[in-house]
Amino acid sequence: MNLFDVYPLFDITPVKALGSTLWDENGTEYLDLYGGHAVISIGHSHPHYVQRLTDQLNNIGFYSNSVKIPQQQELAEKLGKLSGYEDYQLFLINSGAEANENALKLASFHTGRKKVISFSKSFHGRTSAVVAATDDRSLVAPVNETENIIFLPFNDSAAVEEALATNEVAAIIVEGIQGVGGVNIPAVKFLQNLEKLAKKHGALLILDEIQSGYGRSGKFFAHQHAGIRPDLITIAKGMGNGFPVAGVLISPEIPARHGMLGTTFGGNYLACAAALAVLEVMEQENLVENASNMGAYLMEKAKALPGVREVRGQGLMVGIEMETPCAPLRKALLDEYRIFTGSASNKNTIRVLPALNVTKAEIDRFLEAFAALVSQSA
Repeated sequence: MNLFDVYPLFDITPVKALGSTLWDENGTEYLDLYGGHAVISIGHSHPHYVQRLTDQLNNIGFYSNSVKIPQQQELAEKLGKLSGYEDYQLFLINSGAEANENALKLASFHTGRKKVISFSKSFHGRTSAVVAATDDRSLVAPVNETENIIFLPFNDSAAVEEALATNEVAAIIVEGIQGVGGVNIPAVKFLQNLEKLAKKHGALLILDEIQSGYGRSGKFFAHQHAGIRPDLITIAKGMGNGFPVAGVLISPEIPARHGMLGTTFGGNYLACAAALAVLEVMEQENLVENASNMGAYLMEKAKALPGVREVRGQGLMVGIEMETPCAPLRKALLDEYRIFTGSASNKNTIRVLPALNVTKAEIDRFLEAFAALVSQSA
């Protein structure tokens, strides 16, 4: 049997990792400034993370949600405390797409409505409803097609108010920072208007913080830069530092009932151990503050690099837009300087999504390599 060939692959086989460093099967060392799509939040193979998972596995790794799993409540309390959402409820699942699917389902249950507002350049996942709410028609199979999604221009409050006036909209879904779209930041006033308009028209506001959450923006959630409190917040990626775990933070105004949602693997013992380890390291090592400081340094220096049109970002979620397509530059960074970075649907934009404990020296290594390559090609 062969693997289903859907991924274009770099000819690199990582076999070991520590912090922001990877080593391949030949012993070649790489600097990881992408973290597998912003998944690596506390660095590869952090000793506390490894110990937490090892200890848990030595006791019990899995049982279904038909029994009490105290680690789930421990995680909910820790997450509530660090995020500022202690009064919210937590539903645990396995992936970002699942988180958004369940958030949309909750909104529809709660409002009795079907329509969902999404935005240009959005990405919310590849499964049923959320791929329909993703602004990339190439990902939408015929079975995913629906008339329930309303796409509107990003940062356009007037268009949102007009669409809500039909009183058919269950939810507005928006990313805290658009990742795949090219690190596009929603205007503070736009997010504040979404909160007000959703309440006015009886819709729920869903903040997709799957990539932008967990300290990456320099606050626990990116939407907290706007001072709003959404009805539903979806989380994944950095939540488990590589272990599949995700969740939905749910307003106390949304009641639960038995059978409303369900999952086989969500919130299992190992997932909770991984998620707790991440929060503990974030707190102990002040990683949200480090993300804010290192991100500000990276963005300030990147703006002065040759060939750069614009730098967008908050904290350590940074998009560097070039004057020309950046694929050759990304390849040269990897091939010549052994540095991983990311792409975006905006072909001129490089995404930089390092671990939240990245150092100034590691950022300087990237900046020097970037400057050297652009100078060579000029």
